[in-house]
Amino acid sequence: MTTLANRIQYLAESETLAMSRKSRELKAEGHDVINLSLGEPDFNTPDYIKKAAKEGIDQNYTFYSPVAGYEDLRKAICVKLKRDNNLDYDCSQIVVSTGAKQSIANVMLSLVNPGDEVLVPAPYWVSYKEIIKVAEGKSVFIPASIENNFKITPQQLEAAITPKTKLMIYSSPCNPTGSVYTREELRAIAEVMAKYPAITIVADEIYEHINFVGKHESICQFPFIKDQVVLINGVSKGYAMTGWRIGFIAAPIAIAKACDKLQGQFTSGASSIAQRAALTAFITEPSSTPDMKIMQAAFRERRDLMLNLLAEIPGMKLNHPDGAFYIFPDISWYFGKSNGKIVISNANEFCMYLLNHVFVALVPGDAFGDPNCIRFSYATSKDKLTEAVRRIKAALAELS
Repeated sequence: MTTLANRIQYLAESETLAMSRKSRELKAEGHDVINLSLGEPDFNTPDYIKKAAKEGIDQNYTFYSPVAGYEDLRKAICVKLKRDNNLDYDCSQIVVSTGAKQSIANVMLSLVNPGDEVLVPAPYWVSYKEIIKVAEGKSVFIPASIENNFKITPQQLEAAITPKTKLMIYSSPCNPTGSVYTREELRAIAEVMAKYPAITIVADEIYEHINFVGKHESICQFPFIKDQVVLINGVSKGYAMTGWRIGFIAAPIAIAKACDKLQGQFTSGASSIAQRAALTAFITEPSSTPDMKIMQAAFRERRDLMLNLLAEIPGMKLNHPDGAFYIFPDISWYFGKSNGKIVISNANEFCMYLLNHVFVALVPGDAFGDPNCIRFSYATSKDKLTEAVRRIKAALAELS
């Protein structure tokens, strides 16, 4: 009998994908399931980007691409970073990968040795802790409260640093909370980290273009910390290109070279056709295309709708997300309540109750580092969101 490697046995299944799988199973049985578990825009990729991919095929971009990505794409990313973020990078500092998730994995595997500690503000994106686990590092979680809009303080950060700390990883706008760090908050974090030049910051900015507070702020903007930061971004969320699988890092040259070397032994270069599409996405100014504005406006409307609807449900404690497309309420008020048949003991049972009784799929907060919460994705139509909350409200009214 084959014995699997320890690393795969210790690795957890992605909870978001697991909940989506359960939703599909119920749907296959004929149930009307509303799936609010996946973080995927429900918009189609803009036509001008699809056209670029078709042209790439006609131009025979069908051979192996350079491991780090085509040079013109990496230069376009540098132009984008200067234009949108006022950040200066050389294309030698850019590595294009098969999605931002691979970019994060490349960085972790390139920097983390067994036993190294990685600081992870919680709540966090589900895959951070598992990627750290694959790299044989140790996640050190820094809990952020709903009262502080799920953002850590500089004091909390410094208190978590030890001689074993190698990295810190966070997202802003944040998955799962929608929280967005301000320029002042990022500067305060940067000032702490500047005291520890051996620690690298991994700044996950994949939701850059889905924020409702104006200009996106990057921790890379502070010159005194930039050489300690790896910026992660891509096309999945802001350009509605999840299936194209293009992400990138902008990093100090030594880290970029390490990720290039590692990727060369795993996947080599990302899809050649997807890279041609991404090139057009990055060279197009966000202000010059209506697609991004339409998507941003729709997400803002949905956020406001969801906050208003959820506020009507007793015991639903809400923060006010400023970006991404998630709401992460504290639902611990329902723990211990029952409908006479089942007792809700935790967030997982809360989510399963809603899935099995009213066919609404959500993700329990344990997956993101906060067992008192659940995650709603509002990346679907307002009609579906309204119906989902109506069902949830009715189901929860049966608990006492």
